Amino acid sequence: QVQLVESGGGLVQAGGSLRLSCAASGRTFSSYVMGWFRQAPGKEREFVSAISWSGGTTYYADSVKGRFTISRDNAKNTVYLQMNSLKPEDTAVYYCAMRSSYYPARSSYEYDYWGQGTQVTVSS
Repeated sequence: QVQLVESGGGLVQAGGSLRLSCAASGRTFSSYVMGWFRQAPGKEREFVSAISWSGGTTYYADSVKGRFTISRDNAKNTVYLQMNSLKPEDTAVYYCAMRSSYYPARSSYEYDYWGQGTQVTVSS
């Protein structure tokens, strides 16, 4: 089994920054894609960002492009999401996910494992 654990969420004022981490443990794969999704109250889960195994390919939702940066450290089996210039609209539970592939994807259906989520709240 694979376990994904998110951390780094919290309360921040608009314009501030947070850095989320997601650590994978258990029987991980030699190569895998990591992604971030979020779900706000009353909303569907939406794609935020994803990164290839090598880190050479990244995807971002238009709503976060230019503000968020995804990165990974394969030696630590960890993916990060640096979130800058946060807006109240970014308030959501953020989930990390793993895909058993070299290549990233934007659809939640492409991912095999999910973390429990970490709350991010941005106040005005």
